[in-house]
Amino acid sequence: MSLSIGIVGLPNVGKSTLFNALTKKGVPAENYPFCTIDPSVGIVPVPDERLTKLTEISKSKKTIPAVVEFVDIAGLVKGASLGAGLGNKFLSHIREVDAIVEVVRIFEDKDMIHVHEKIDPLFDIEVINFELEQAGIKKPTLYVLNTSAVADNIKKDFVSKLPSPYIEVDPIFGTGLDNLIKAGYDLLNLITFFTTGEDESRAWTTVRGATAPTAGKSIHTDFRDKFIRAEVVAYEKLIEAGSFAKAREKGWVRTEGKEYIVQDGDVIEFLI
Repeated sequence: MSLSIGIVGLPNVGKSTLFNALTKKGVPAENYPFCTIDPSVGIVPVPDERLTKLTEISKSKKTIPAVVEFVDIAGLVKGASLGAGLGNKFLSHIREVDAIVEVVRIFEDKDMIHVHEKIDPLFDIEVINFELEQAGIKKPTLYVLNTSAVADNIKKDFVSKLPSPYIEVDPIFGTGLDNLIKAGYDLLNLITFFTTGEDESRAWTTVRGATAPTAGKSIHTDFRDKFIRAEVVAYEKLIEAGSFAKAREKGWVRTEGKEYIVQDGDVIEFLI
């Protein structure tokens, strides 16, 4: 399954800077509103050291990580749901994503314009959430507090009033970016399972609580529709054994049926 996260917020809070840092894709990030007129899309690999180790023990020719699609959506303003700014055009893009990352600037910088001419995170959040609510948009939201190591950050006594989970990042220096991707997984209740062999080692995404056939659909619909059984070993046990064959010798590879609930880190061979 694919995962798409929309980056939203007021103009000039650091959305495009965050997007650039995540994707290394050079979209405009100039210091004025509406510099991003069309949504920019970047595919970002999910960092996972387990995949590297699986590649090593299987001597895989290819390593393919799970990915997240980030969509940089131009700044919303008060009245966007009624067409203000570039209004409904951007709200329509937000409807297409699985979750929302709402960027909130919490640092002062006299050289960086703020659309409301003040740094007030809760007010900014209120404006954005009102516009989303008015447009009938309710997807899961993660607040990203944009900090700066080279500017003054405001006191964080407001965080207890945030209506959803939050993390802190500094897009300029790239700190907190891996945490953002992982937090997106947690927000949508997703887990990672793996397939591995000489051809490739690959990470796959499925929803927590998925049965083996449902998880198999992430690979191909045949793995759901024609599922017979799955051979499963926990990642830690496979690494300890050193190979799938040795894990099988030790009895650590289990044969599971259609009702098996896939766990994060499972290494699976599907049989159809």
